Amino acid sequence: MIEPSAERASHELVVVYSRLRRRLLDLSPLDGITPTQRSVTARLSKEGPASTSELAAAERVRPQSMAATVAALEEVGLVERADDPADGRRRVVTLTPYGRDLVEGQRSARREWLADAIATGCTPAEITTLVDAMKILDRVLDV
Repeated sequence: MIEPSAERASHELVVVYSRLRRRLLDLSPLDGITPTQRSVTARLSKEGPASTSELAAAERVRPQSMAATVAALEEVGLVERADDPADGRRRVVTLTPYGRDLVEGQRSARREWLADAIATGCTPAEITTLVDAMKILDRVLDV
């Protein structure tokens, strides 16, 4: 048996990751928003309120670009801006209840689809292999 190379493994992983990502994005109820907008809503859901400049730094975009992104999200009712309770000179962006429901619904739909696909398409031994592979990938990400 020929041992797989790191190069082949990386290629296969990128191909599978790209297909999985596209499939998961297809399940999103957040149709019509850009990848950056989607990323911002996910970040706010996970990390809580943030200033526009903090979001710009985290997303590696210019503050002016992030201001436009936040404005577009605000226009469709996914986020709102408010005074920072800890610093009245600063404004923070938060998800609206509507935005939180959509992001959480998206996350739930993706998890449910993937769990069902794994349960339907894999044997118990393959599921164990997938779990083990995720541990390895997590370790690789720390290199």
